[in-house]
This record gives sequence, structure tokens and C-alpha cells, in this order.
Amino acid sequence: MSEALSIIIFLSTLFVLLGLGVWVGVSLLVTAILGMALFTSVPIGDAMAVTIWGEQSSWTLTALPLFIWMGEILFRTKLSETLFRGLAPFLRRLPGGLLHVNVGASAVFAAISGSSAATVATVGKMSIPELSRRNYPEHMIIGTLSGAGTLGLLIPPSISMIIFGVTVNESISKLFMAAMIPGLALALMFMAYIVLWSLLNRSTFNPVQDFDMSGLAQRLVDLVPVLLLIAAVIGSIYSGIATATEAAALGVLGSLILSAWQRSLTRDSFVASVIGSVRTTAMIMLILMGAGFLSLAMGFTGIPRALAETIESWQLSPLALIAILTLFYIVLGCFLDGLSSIVLTMAVIEPMVRAAGFDMLWFGVYLMIVVEMAQITPPIGFNLFVLQGMTGRDMGFISRASFPMFVVMCVFVVILVLVPGLATWLPGVLSK
Repeated sequence: MSEALSIIIFLSTLFVLLGLGVWVGVSLLVTAILGMALFTSVPIGDAMAVTIWGEQSSWTLTALPLFIWMGEILFRTKLSETLFRGLAPFLRRLPGGLLHVNVGASAVFAAISGSSAATVATVGKMSIPELSRRNYPEHMIIGTLSGAGTLGLLIPPSISMIIFGVTVNESISKLFMAAMIPGLALALMFMAYIVLWSLLNRSTFNPVQDFDMSGLAQRLVDLVPVLLLIAAVIGSIYSGIATATEAAALGVLGSLILSAWQRSLTRDSFVASVIGSVRTTAMIMLILMGAGFLSLAMGFTGIPRALAETIESWQLSPLALIAILTLFYIVLGCFLDGLSSIVLTMAVIEPMVRAAGFDMLWFGVYLMIVVEMAQITPPIGFNLFVLQGMTGRDMGFISRASFPMFVVMCVFVVILVLVPGLATWLPGVLSK
């Protein structure tokens, strides 16, 4: 069969299964099995066993369930309340007021959990009712929370960044270093948008400023352990004292101590955190299994090589290639979650990117930002579903509220392309 027909069969099978609501991991596995049966004479069972074992036996992946567990523990504590109450006194005087707390708290929690959905849910539980009570516009509450929640994919420790590093065989520690400055810069751009919006709507933007300033010292004391946990986890990686896996174990221990100190660590919350982390890890591992096996099946058909040669024959400039990849991932994000987009496409994209001469640390940061866009792109954007469940608003309203943050991320992609040192400077300095 021709390669074009192979592509049609692979894609049609995959999207039919996804459209029927079949789990992403299972859809990938079934598509791979069909492809192996049609296009190769290789024993399917043997190939599946070898491939899946190879995908799951990476030592680097041990950091994944630990970081997920750390986020699950803190998700079930008073962390969101601590963040809101601790950051609000410092951010409320900026143009835009307490809307900045959505961004600030999301950035801090992103540095702990590594999960976009967990960031939105945790910060939103506290900020949505507080900001609504003070008459902040609902579309700004939802929009800023939707955009800032995506920082969980970029600011270390990022679960998606770990998956990318394992997939392309790059250092997780260096990827974390590369993502730090862009993550903070993107958070500042979100805050800049809030400032600009508030100045343009000064005549109609009149929130109630009734924030209780009593007990400020105690709030700062409560915030210190959270900041120390972040410093310990990320600092141990950047300083070279610990690997990503060892830092993840430190984070779990620190989160257990922090939640116990907050007196929110109960038997029920501990069991719930374990179950939640097992479910999330199992879901990610199933996707990795399916993606790895599908990559093998596609490799036998020659599809990745054919696509790479086709794009290479176009003789695109690096900027043109990045523009096409950006559009490609935005469209893909309308149908797949960010994690699936990464693992499903790397077998084809990685050779093209390396051939074009891109630094893979820079590309990892770029990819996280583009995948962040998918988190707020209907109809599959995970952050949109989380916010819909929390607010009860329809998907159209949430999507419109999130669109300005989508535009901000598009602008930041342009900045990252023009100033690649944002991602490459810190790893270069700390690696010397």
C-alpha cells in the first residue's frame, strides 16, 4: 500500500476511536495493532511487549508519579487559601487588583504541582468566590485563571516537560532550567495584560476593595513554608545536588510535612492523594504505551521518514517551519490533550527539528507554550472543562473569556523565537 493510504488508515482509525470516546491510550494501541497487522509481518505480541517495556522502564520516569503525588497532596490541603491570603496584600494595589492573584498563585502552585488542571482547580476554588464577591468581572476571573493555569505545563517541575525529555532523550534538569525564565516571563505578560485591560476599562472597573488586612504577619508566616518547598525542590535540581527524581522525592516529603503542619493531613486526604496520583500516573503511562507502540508501527510503514523528507523538500526556513508547527499544534489541540499531542508527534517532529538546527532545550520550551494553548482551545481544552465544572458557565462563554490569554501566548511565542536566549541562557550558565 502507498504511504498516503497508510496515513489515511492510521489517522481515520485514530480519530474514529477518539470520536467514539475510547480512552486515548487504548485508541493509540488499537491503531498501532491495526497498522502492524496491515503493513508488517512482525509478530505483534513480541513487538508490543518489547516496545512497552522499553517505554516504561526509563529511570527518569520515576520522577513522574512522585511529582504527581506531591501535587495531589497539596491539592487536598489549605494551600490555595494560604496562597490567596499571602499574595493578595502585595498584588491588590496593582492596576487590576486581585485579578493578579490568579496569576501569582497559579505560578506558585505550578512550581509545586506540575499540572495545569490541578493548578486551575486549586487556585480557582479560592479565587473564584472571593473575586466574584468583590464584583470583579466574571469573564476576567475566568480568563485570567484559564490562562495562568497553563503555567503548570511550563514552570518546573512540569509533568509534560518530563515526558518530552524522556521522549527525545534530553536532560530533565536542563529542560527545567530552560523553562524557568520563560515561565516567569509569561506570567508577567499575563499580569501586563491585566494592567492594560484595567487601565482601558477604568471607568467601568470598580471592584469592592474590602480585603481584610489584619493578621498580615501571620499570612506571611504561612506563605514561607510554601516558598521554601519550591526553593528546595527546584534549587536542589539547579544546584546539581539532586536529580529530578530525587528532587521529586524531596517534594513529596516536604508536602507531607507541610500538610501535616497545616493540620490538613488526615487519613482520608492521604488515601485520596495516593489514589489520585495512581489514577493520573496510570492514565499517562497508558498513553505513553500506546504512543510508543504507534510510533513503532508508523516507523515500519515509513510514514515519519516520508513526512520528514516531504517537509525537507519544501526547503523551509527555520522560521517558516516553526510557524507551520505552531499552526499544526494549535489545530491538533482542538482534538487531543497536550500530553497526547507531545507523545504522538515526537517520532515525526523530532528528526525535522534536529535537522533544522534547533536547540532541543529551546524547542521543549516552545512546545510547552504551544501545548499550553491547546489547554484553552475548544473543544478539548482541559482547563476549559475544569472551569466549566467550577462555574457552571457554557463552553462558549469560557472560550471567549480565555481568548485574550491565548493571544498573549501567541505573542510570547513570537518573542521566544526572536529571543531564544530566554530558554537557552540559564542552562548554559548553570551547566558551566
